[in-house]
Formats: sequence, C-alpha cells, structure tokens
Amino acid sequence: MPTGANNKRKHTYIWVSAIILIFGIFAVYEITKRVKSGTVVEKDRMSMDAKNTEVGFVVNQGEKRKVPDFSFYNQDSVLVTNEDYKGKVYVVEFFFTTCPTICPIMTKNLVDLQDTFKDDGDFGVASFTINPRYDTPSVLTEYAKKYGITDADWHLLTGDQEKIYELAQQGFYIFTNENDDAPGGFEHSGMFALVDKNGYIRSREDEFGNPLIYYRGTITEEQEVNSDGESQQITILKEDIKKLLAE
Repeated sequence: MPTGANNKRKHTYIWVSAIILIFGIFAVYEITKRVKSGTVVEKDRMSMDAKNTEVGFVVNQGEKRKVPDFSFYNQDSVLVTNEDYKGKVYVVEFFFTTCPTICPIMTKNLVDLQDTFKDDGDFGVASFTINPRYDTPSVLTEYAKKYGITDADWHLLTGDQEKIYELAQQGFYIFTNENDDAPGGFEHSGMFALVDKNGYIRSREDEFGNPLIYYRGTITEEQEVNSDGESQQITILKEDIKKLLAE
C-alpha cells in the first residue's frame, strides 16, 4: 500500500481516537458531577416524548427523598401536617403575599392547576409563606380570596419562620432568604416541587438526561407556546400530576 494511503489512514485513526476520548471525558465528567451532587432520578426507562416520560423518584445519597414532617396553621387557622396530604398528589411552593415580582405568576399557575384538577379529590397544594410575621391566617385568607383559591386541599401555611426556612432549604432544597435589598424584602427561587401520594418527591429528566427535580413556577402556560424547550414547565407538570394520580 502506498505510503500516502498509510499516512491518511493513520491520521483518520488519530482523529477517531481523539473524538472518542473527548466524548469519554465528557461522559465521565457528567456522571461524576451527578454522583457528587448526590441527587439523581431513579427510573427504569425514560422516553424523550414528554407524554410518555416516566416520573421517577428523586434520590439523595442512595435514598428516595421524602417530604419531612411539618406542622403549620393554614388560612383558616387549622393545624395542617404532612399527614393531611397522605394519599394525595400535591405541589409545594414557598411564597409571600406581598411579593412584588414572581409570586403572583406562581399563584396564577397554581390556580390553573387547581382548575385543571378540580374534579379530582386526590390533588392538593401546599403554599408555605416565607414571611410568616406578616402573613397571618387572616392575611392568607384575603390572599386566597383575591386569587380565587377554592380547593379545600390547597393550604396556605404559616408558622415559625425558622422552621419554614428549614423545611424549604433542608427538606426540599429550595432557596429562601430574608434580604432587605431584595424586592419585597425576601428572596426565593420560584420553584415547584411535586409530591406523590406516599410523600415522595417525584420528578422526570430533562431533554439532556439530567434530573428536573423542580418545575419552574414563574412562566405561564401561555408564555410557553412561544418559548424554547425548557420553559414548558407547567405543561409537563400537569402531565406528571396526571401520571401520579393514576398510580
């Protein structure tokens, strides 16, 4: 075989080897990153077709993450605990009634979910205020009236601020913070968590194979029509709720 052909083949092997090496390094990096974070989604097989995608369990340090015990008063001054949600699929959020930015959008999205599943008695919502000093039961009652919150299983919960923050940050790993420089005096992520009938936090993977874990509550379903890919959070949240209700 001519020397030129040999050199050409040798260069081809080098390029193929380099490409394989690069992809291998990238794959190892992604796997290592997910292992170090301690958070993955346990699943059997997930299709990239959203309607056929399974809703996996969120796993942390090898264990399925479950909602920790909580006990707070709702807008009717009734004590509500995690046991009251047993047997229900529910969405969790952290908000405050005087929020001037994302909370109104989040609440409207939850009202949309409320109306979508109004005929299903196994659906609920848990809204924890991060400003309990102001958000008393009476204030939460007015907030519920303002936004049309009518579901008996949608509890607006208030109580000890330290315990609420502990629940948010250590129970759900959802960011909350009191900050005088933030709009309204508080910071939060605007994420929704989805919980199944047995109290486990559930999720699907995104289009890149990474655990979604939370659903962005700050984009309405109408906005999703004109947005790209990852913004379709409320639509897929509805799909995932339906799947968990059917389990």
